[in-house]
Amino acid sequence: MTSTGKADLPPFFGLNPEKAAKALGEPVDTARFAKAATFAARGREELARNGHAPDGHKRLRLFSTWEVCRYLIPVNPAHFRRVLKANPELPQGKGDGNSKWFSLEEVMALRDHFATEGAKDREYRPWRPEGLDAKILAVANFKGGVGKTSTCAHLAMSAALDGYRVLVVDLDSQGSLTSIMGGKVEDEWQTAFPLLARDFATHVESENRVREAAGQPPLPLDETLTEALKVSPRNLIQRTHWPNIDLLGAQLNLYWAEFQVPVWRMQERSWPLWDALTNGLSDTGLLQDYDLVFIDTPPALGYLTINALAAADILLIPLGASFLEFDSTGRFFDMLYSTFASIEDGENRVRARDGLPEVRFEWDAVRTLITRFDAAQQTELATVIHAYFGDLMTTFRQEVTAMVGQAGEQVNGIYEADYREFNRDTYVRGRETFDRTWAEVKELILGAWWRDLQVAREEGATDDA
Repeated sequence: MTSTGKADLPPFFGLNPEKAAKALGEPVDTARFAKAATFAARGREELARNGHAPDGHKRLRLFSTWEVCRYLIPVNPAHFRRVLKANPELPQGKGDGNSKWFSLEEVMALRDHFATEGAKDREYRPWRPEGLDAKILAVANFKGGVGKTSTCAHLAMSAALDGYRVLVVDLDSQGSLTSIMGGKVEDEWQTAFPLLARDFATHVESENRVREAAGQPPLPLDETLTEALKVSPRNLIQRTHWPNIDLLGAQLNLYWAEFQVPVWRMQERSWPLWDALTNGLSDTGLLQDYDLVFIDTPPALGYLTINALAAADILLIPLGASFLEFDSTGRFFDMLYSTFASIEDGENRVRARDGLPEVRFEWDAVRTLITRFDAAQQTELATVIHAYFGDLMTTFRQEVTAMVGQAGEQVNGIYEADYREFNRDTYVRGRETFDRTWAEVKELILGAWWRDLQVAREEGATDDA
């Protein structure tokens, strides 16, 4: 009410068109976008430098004795100190008295010692069967803002802290995962783009050998394809501030792949474009160098995402506990079905004609997981969502905490945050939300590896027979 007793009108009444025109400013042309992008790039570098060392490079913090014994190596702190005292050749940490701090490299060395000399019933190193490839996990959803990149980054860090060798692949041209991992990517030739180009170029070379034998003219290889053949996937991978996490990064020009891949496919319809990333990771032995590969995908079901999903053994789909995100995720499943079923149908018609075995897409596991969960307001809807998705849903709901928000503002994962910046209980609750998610995902990985191991043993026994 105003002083005259009349109700205030809403703010969208009484606007003056002439005054609005004066406030509007000059029309915006494309050059203004370039200026905005330049300012944003400067700001991005400044903000990304928060939490970095003075030279602009990220460094992983040290871990205290309390953290090492609680989260990284299952050993009593008193026994831990006795072992260090009895073995001066082991990393002794930094600091005075009982308050020692260790780098992750030192933790890994200590973990190896305990795995060799410690109690036989303790899990000092995570299980990983010998002779099998790394497991590939893709994190995908075509709705943005569901915690996709955060989930991918934290799962990679969880796995690294657990002792696994990890490769993270950023397929989102926004490059958020690359920023979290401290990566520097100058152009598309330092992204996954050359892997896709290389796969197509290799396919063209194979086709040309057939055409040559048939007396037909060869298909052309342009400059891009010729250059791609010179690229080794190993040269695209960069080290990160985590000793056991490597990165294949992304930047804006990676989006060009969404336009180029269909052009290549139209030029050569027999090219299985969905296998390009799989081939790039597997053909050069990368899947033997790592234990786990985590792929962050764009918020769209484009050609990059299709490659990620086709390469994946396990598919993780984050969503918030809201109607719109539930609805969007349901439509995402519908698009997954129509896309991959269409590929199977089209390919298998040709294969049946040529007497070749059928193509069939299959994943070890697919799970949706609720992120940014607020138990006070979203429990009822989350329960409904769980009922509809059933066995495609993880049990644990990833709660939102102040610690998660603060770490995100500093372009860090929560595992990179120093617990002394928080109340210890806040830290324990904050990391528990990702520890429990990792526990469920790790169980999927171990189960898939175990199943693969039994199949390999059975095939070996069959071969021996």
